[in-house]
Amino acid sequence: MTDEYDLDEGPDPAAYAADRPEPDRGAESVTTVHAVGIGPGNPEYLVPRSERAIREADVVVGFETVVEFVRDRTDAECLTCGYRDEADALATFADRVAHGERGTAVLMGDPNHSGYQFVGKVERAVDDATGGSVDVRVVPGISSLQVAASRARTPMEDTAFVTLHKSGDLTDGIDRLRRNVGKRHLLALPRPFDWMPGDIAADLLEHGGDPEADALVCERLTRDDEHITRTTLRALAGHAGGDEPGDSPFSDLSVLVVRR
Repeated sequence: MTDEYDLDEGPDPAAYAADRPEPDRGAESVTTVHAVGIGPGNPEYLVPRSERAIREADVVVGFETVVEFVRDRTDAECLTCGYRDEADALATFADRVAHGERGTAVLMGDPNHSGYQFVGKVERAVDDATGGSVDVRVVPGISSLQVAASRARTPMEDTAFVTLHKSGDLTDGIDRLRRNVGKRHLLALPRPFDWMPGDIAADLLEHGGDPEADALVCERLTRDDEHITRTTLRALAGHAGGDEPGDSPFSDLSVLVVRR
């Protein structure tokens, strides 16, 4: 892959994924790459279209913690990665696709919710390897955000959603939360571990948030160990500070809801 992304300086790989609409559906070729959401972790939330793309693939790529949820649902070779070896894994995946294999990239939840940086990297690798001759198509999934909205009874049309769970500059997302606090319900994906629920709550209090507003921290939604902390914005702000896993009582698999 050329022109490596620098998420502090740009360009943001999410912009590559969002640069243009997908082409008309038409007939998908056997080499169409699918970027699928596998849901929030409970296999009952894996939608059939995503499961078929995983099952029919020759090669599957994704972060190790995601691939482990679907490894037993496919005979494909699974290429796992972390942030350090992500580029190498995607280059290998794209090369396999260029040689005619069916490829599927897997993402937690729904790719449209905080997954576009990875989708952009997949698409760029595939374009580089195939000269742009292979389409990458997103298959939406069920997101923990949808589950959190259900648990908190905050309709999406009355809610401002922001993802902070990404690399790089968060200014736009933080500003959006500040603008909407008290006006709309807030639904936020925190960033481990420098913008966790307590940090977001403290920032909102400094920008007009009601200290007694209902705040819910929803952890590991749909899983056997799901846990929801029901508190106030003031109490939650008491957990602000730090940037290490031990500095917050909440999991990196958290969704923050602040009710209007």
